[in-house]
Amino acid sequence: MTSRRRKIYFDGGCRPNPGTMEIAVVAGGVAYIDRDAGQGSSMDAEWLALIAALRLARERGLADFVLLGDAAAVVAQANGTVRARGGAAAHLAVFRALAGDGPAPRVRHIKRTQNLAGIALTRALVEGKSRIGS
Repeated sequence: MTSRRRKIYFDGGCRPNPGTMEIAVVAGGVAYIDRDAGQGSSMDAEWLALIAALRLARERGLADFVLLGDAAAVVAQANGTVRARGGAAAHLAVFRALAGDGPAPRVRHIKRTQNLAGIALTRALVEGKSRIGS
């Protein structure tokens, strides 16, 4: 039996920008949403969502997973193809520390319409929910 690579979706945003950040992670069909992730920019929120996705993968002991998000700049910075500056550099340092010494986590860019975390975040906003999942 072969194991399948687990897909973990992440998304973040804020209203207004900058403002109160919200993040979402979807794994295994379950959405984890935090509608009050502090104050910051939309870029900060995307980074916090990516870090939360990696934390979730580590907590579950997953070895074969891919982190999927629609923030092209964050994906590029996390993969090292674009230099992270300012606040993004601090987020990247947290991400790398959490990643550890092993192989770098796979982080891939997807379209907004494919991002289950973004869909869950929008749905939670419409339904007025503050937290989903555990």
